[in-house]
Amino acid sequence: MSSPSSTPETAWPIASDKRPIRRARRWGLLTLALLLTGAGVRTYVNVAQAKSVESSTHANALKTVLFTHPKPGQGQRTVALPATLRGQNEAAIYARTNGYVKAWKKDIGDKVKKGDVLALIDTPEVDQDLAQAKATLEQIRARLALTQSSLQRWEGLRQRDAVSQQELDERRAAQQQASADLAASQANVRRLQQLHDFGRIVAPFDGVVVRRNVDVGALVAAGSASNTKELFYLAQSDALRLTVAVPQVYVGDVSVGKEVSVKLIEKPNAPFKGSITRVSGGVDVATRSVQVEVSLPNKDGKLLPGAYVEVALPLSGSTKALLVPPNTLQFRQDGPRVAVIAEGDKIALRQVKLGRDLGRAVEVTAGLSPKDEVILNPHDTIEEGERVAKREVPPEPKPQQGSASKS
Repeated sequence: MSSPSSTPETAWPIASDKRPIRRARRWGLLTLALLLTGAGVRTYVNVAQAKSVESSTHANALKTVLFTHPKPGQGQRTVALPATLRGQNEAAIYARTNGYVKAWKKDIGDKVKKGDVLALIDTPEVDQDLAQAKATLEQIRARLALTQSSLQRWEGLRQRDAVSQQELDERRAAQQQASADLAASQANVRRLQQLHDFGRIVAPFDGVVVRRNVDVGALVAAGSASNTKELFYLAQSDALRLTVAVPQVYVGDVSVGKEVSVKLIEKPNAPFKGSITRVSGGVDVATRSVQVEVSLPNKDGKLLPGAYVEVALPLSGSTKALLVPPNTLQFRQDGPRVAVIAEGDKIALRQVKLGRDLGRAVEVTAGLSPKDEVILNPHDTIEEGERVAKREVPPEPKPQQGSASKS
């Protein structure tokens, strides 16, 4: 029978056998942790890559648009309208009698006063008719004197009852007929005398000779029909006027006495001041415009009748217009509109009210603010709320001023 002290000696080998098991267990747990960590990292990388692909795919699916900001317009809005300068008084001078041009006294560019002789017309036929009419007038005067003396004698005879009342009435009728013939002959003489005086072509007002269409010896005829020749054309140049057609939309900005600016095409930087003197009381249905007359002084003669000018009509309005490029506009049945980029890079379609078309820019009087991002060249299928990728148009380069050459 063994002693109790032998029991611990037999237990030591059993404890030494458990150490490899524990070590293997630790390595297994470590390996499992490494595998789980690798799987988690791989899963994270796959999710991140999927999100990146989805994000890039969504970004590539967005339409890229260019936008710009509206620019402030001019402080004073005006509208330029074409017109032609005319003299305060203008007249085409025609002959009032038939004949030949004997001489002309004034030429183109000459300034004339009222009553100055422009040309002389030789009227031989009228002169002969006038001489004949004067001779006839003398014959009628002689016959009238005879009838008057005969009537006086017959009235005396009638008082003595030497002649009948019928014979006295016949003498009175003869005297009255002679008086009427005298009046008719005098009127004919005055008519022919006026035709003779029309041989002197005179200026009807102070002005300048714009055209001369006569030469010595030319045959002229009375009248102003299309088959007759215009002798002279006169224009009063010290005071000019023009008539301009103002569109119906600007009728509220037109009033008598309002000052306007008139510019010559060859001198755009030297405007002249004029004032509105007359405004038509109705709208022309053919052009939807109102006729407005403007007067302007021309004492120094710098302006010429017949010149083409532009009239700058000031426009009223408390709000200043904004300028946008023409390729930002879309025209629909309900009016013009623009596409702007709203919050979240989404499209917003806005109705706008247009002002003047300035060529490279169009005025917008309502519907936009200076901070709006207006899309350039919006496609026809653009929709409200559509999300886009935006990019601002680079500013136009400013013209460089020439620098002095370095020595």
